[in-house]
Amino acid sequence: MLKILATIFSIPDLRKKVFFTVSMLVVFRIGAHITVPGIDFSILTEYMQSTMGGGQGLTDYIDMFAGGAFKRLSLFALGIMPYISASIIMQLMMVVVPSLQRLQKEGEYGRKKINQYTRYGTVFLCAAQSYGITIYIQSLHNEILARNPNSMLIASGGGIGFILLTILATTTGTIVLMWMGELITEKGIGNGTSLLIFVGIISGAPPALSAFVSDWKNNEVNPVLMLILIAVFIIMIGLSILLTEGQRKVPLQYGKKIVGRRMMQGSSQSLPIKVNAANVMPIIFASSLMLFPTQVAQYLKGNYQEFSIVIQKYLAPGTITYIIIYVILIIFFAYFYTAIQYNPKDLAEALKKNGGYVPGIRPGTHTEQFIERILNRITLSGAIFLAFIAIAPDLIIKLWDLQKYQSMAHLFGGTSLLIIVGVALDTLKQIESQLIMRHYDGFMDKSKRVMKRPKMIR
Repeated sequence: MLKILATIFSIPDLRKKVFFTVSMLVVFRIGAHITVPGIDFSILTEYMQSTMGGGQGLTDYIDMFAGGAFKRLSLFALGIMPYISASIIMQLMMVVVPSLQRLQKEGEYGRKKINQYTRYGTVFLCAAQSYGITIYIQSLHNEILARNPNSMLIASGGGIGFILLTILATTTGTIVLMWMGELITEKGIGNGTSLLIFVGIISGAPPALSAFVSDWKNNEVNPVLMLILIAVFIIMIGLSILLTEGQRKVPLQYGKKIVGRRMMQGSSQSLPIKVNAANVMPIIFASSLMLFPTQVAQYLKGNYQEFSIVIQKYLAPGTITYIIIYVILIIFFAYFYTAIQYNPKDLAEALKKNGGYVPGIRPGTHTEQFIERILNRITLSGAIFLAFIAIAPDLIIKLWDLQKYQSMAHLFGGTSLLIIVGVALDTLKQIESQLIMRHYDGFMDKSKRVMKRPKMIR
């Protein structure tokens, strides 16, 4: 491992990409601690500490994806989720809107246009959610004033100026995160958006783990239960890796072709179809959509108490209704994202043009139907497996009554674990491909120098 790290930092271009990625992530963590202007952070911290404990509320679940920025009411309180929500809406619209379908087929120009529309949608969603944050902050302000008339969470007491400033600050924060994510993807290592979510989740691990260890040292945790949880955690990691790496290889055979004056037998290859072709995207998409009603409920808690109670009763994380809708969304987005990546008709036509076929299956329509049948079956099994791992923490919490450690259970299992494992594997694969490419270039350069060496004349 140390040798691999030394190799990474010995290659100037790769070292530059790694340092750039790390620096962007550090900026993200710094921004998560900068509070919205006009907020007294000491009063906010005191209030949050007084309301801690007893399990995971709506703010805890939202805060997990924002890397702690939501509870701090920081510039990055919304996180990167509005951008993901805008991406979901745009991808769904590309399926039903013919003009967007045509734009998608226009290559680089179409891709840039679609990205531009996604950014506009992100700004709109940010503005709407930022207004919700101002309502949430004002409800906290009123609640704190009711407890202590001398405590002013909002220095100015609120008003239109504070609302506009908060909307501008939090919207700008998300736009900066979106820009940073694109920069990481372009100039760094890994997918920038996924890495921002990854770091946001990881940042909540140390405090949750330290609280659990502290309770264990004080003999407040059953040692047998702790061993069971560790074993379950290791099994969950293994299952997540299997789900991420598992694939079905469809055998392919290519017909004979003439090379020069000889007839050559076509090679035998395979078409790899991943069990979970969508990777962590269904989890991220489903989580983003499921967070929206909980965010609305949290924002409107002070002014619309009945609406907030209904949302918390039926759509709060861990409820039966939430789990059912969450599973349905994961399965839907697994099929949706797989359909974007694999088009059976295009695959069948490409095989037919190149003289390839699946042994025992006729080229053309029969091959298309065969690939489509395999995709439907393997996607269903992968989606169900994905949904099971995603809801596993809620099942574990209910099974062993771990209400006190809900935060840790969600951090080290289910959705968070799948995102962590998926993003980590994807980033490591990119680093590995960069290393292989550099080694290959070095070998080629050496061979050229050997070939150019002048021969000695005897």
